[in-house]
Amino acid sequence: MALSRLWRPALFAALFTRLNLADAPLPLKLGELPAQVAAYLTFASPTGLRHYLKMQYQDQTFKGLYHWNLFDAAVLLPYFAVMIVLALYGVHRYTMCYLYFKYRKNYDPNPPRHFEELPRITVQLPIFNEQFVIDRLIEAVCAMEYPREKLEIQVLDDSTDETCEVASSIVARYAALGHPIAYIHRTNRHGYKAGALDAGLNVAKGEYVAIFDADFVPPIDWLMKVIHHFAQPEIGMVQTRWSHLNRNYSMLTQIEAILLDGHFILEHGARARTGDFFNFNGTAGMWRIQAIVDGGGWQHDTLTEDTDLSYRSQLAGWKFKYLPDVECPSELPIEMTAFKTQQARWAKGLIQTSIKVLPRVFRSDVPRRIKIEAVYHLTANLSYPLMVIMSAALIPAMICRFYQGWFQMLIIDVPLFTASTFSIAVFYVMSERELFPNNWKKTFLYLPFLMALGIGLTVTNTKAVMEALFGIKSAFVRTPKYRVAKKGEKSQAAKYRKRLVLAPWIELFLGAYFFAAILYTFSNQNYFTAPFLILFVIGYWYTGLMSLLQGRFERWRTGTAANTDESSPKPFPVGV
Repeated sequence: MALSRLWRPALFAALFTRLNLADAPLPLKLGELPAQVAAYLTFASPTGLRHYLKMQYQDQTFKGLYHWNLFDAAVLLPYFAVMIVLALYGVHRYTMCYLYFKYRKNYDPNPPRHFEELPRITVQLPIFNEQFVIDRLIEAVCAMEYPREKLEIQVLDDSTDETCEVASSIVARYAALGHPIAYIHRTNRHGYKAGALDAGLNVAKGEYVAIFDADFVPPIDWLMKVIHHFAQPEIGMVQTRWSHLNRNYSMLTQIEAILLDGHFILEHGARARTGDFFNFNGTAGMWRIQAIVDGGGWQHDTLTEDTDLSYRSQLAGWKFKYLPDVECPSELPIEMTAFKTQQARWAKGLIQTSIKVLPRVFRSDVPRRIKIEAVYHLTANLSYPLMVIMSAALIPAMICRFYQGWFQMLIIDVPLFTASTFSIAVFYVMSERELFPNNWKKTFLYLPFLMALGIGLTVTNTKAVMEALFGIKSAFVRTPKYRVAKKGEKSQAAKYRKRLVLAPWIELFLGAYFFAAILYTFSNQNYFTAPFLILFVIGYWYTGLMSLLQGRFERWRTGTAANTDESSPKPFPVGV
């Protein structure tokens, strides 16, 4: 006769007591399971959550039969070695959060002294094929408050398309209005952006140089807020915080903005407040020209000439200052391919810079803590090839660990997960809370997609990191500027759109691989692993499909051909 679910635990408990087994250990149980819990699991149906819990935590029929072997060692040792390294970078994120708040009193937004007489400033605007945004940039720079007799504006144009005519005519118009602006055009692009900046410095008249990329719109009071911090003679560079014109354009731009906020709030904030080295971000900053000279000048043997010069200048003794309260609006990439190739260039450039400058850092007499932080800063993108190794070993490791118990998971997997993955959530939630104290909670809605997107970048960023490690050089290619700020606006720069050829298909394959892994976990009732694997599926399929489909509908409608060159544009930092 069938027994109701309610009577099953009671019946087993009665039998258990009747047989005087209360003091005897249950042979097949997790620690000391209470009698009613053991009964609950014993009468579990052969499917469902109760059966899974029974198989995992009560039934130990095969306990003692498994023995360590060479195959398992070959799979699990690299897997856990990678997890430990990723956990170390995760612990560093927690450290950044701790240092930011511990030393928050070290930040003073006001300059300790002011210039009695304003110094001469050169503003450099490096551009390359930016015809749709150059007018916005020049208009904003010419509107900035600063005595004209103390100001020089250089438009450094390496363009090869209609931008030359557009930029030169705009410069001529503003020059006729009395603005101190000059147009400098190069035809050989030697050294790319670094070469253009260096060429401009050769004829610059200022003691200080401010740099703005084409997709930035500096506020009218930016120069006056920054220049007086150089009244301290030891200050060589001042960096300001990026804000975003098109933050709310799409899910992608929201995630990009959160990634950048983490870098500019917590990473820059913590390093600046503790006196560690941090980097000029290539734009929205001002240099003392002597600090550039003492650092060895602009060099183009890495794809991140800004970070390279930053470390060389700080090793020469100059101090940097970061002003998070001074914003400079910018435009975020609205298409997946532009975002992925930005990140790839950033990843490759940082590894190139680490190979170049870390030996100098180690040989210098700077404190050990600065050396350690430099290693974390410049090598963080090694996590991408490590994630490839972890991904390849994940399913074999799941098979090897099929019979593991709860205790192994508690002492191994949970700490590693907390250090590596959970640290990402803590890092970006804290940065958004610091920046938006009134509506930071909505960040939780973006966190799964943010982590999934980080996973989706693995293919292109791993390729970039390996190229850097093996010394493979690549050209500096611009980021397409679409001049899109609001939802529903259409891009004016479709001709600059580029797409990756092979990477999206690899990402789709990896997504299918992890989808198969999810099916495997369900077939073995390993439900707790599935949510983690879902992030991999979403990340790879999202980046792959968006790379393949973004812009195609517009091309089909207009009949324009796609640009199949793989772009490798300027970087922006994400702090991973």
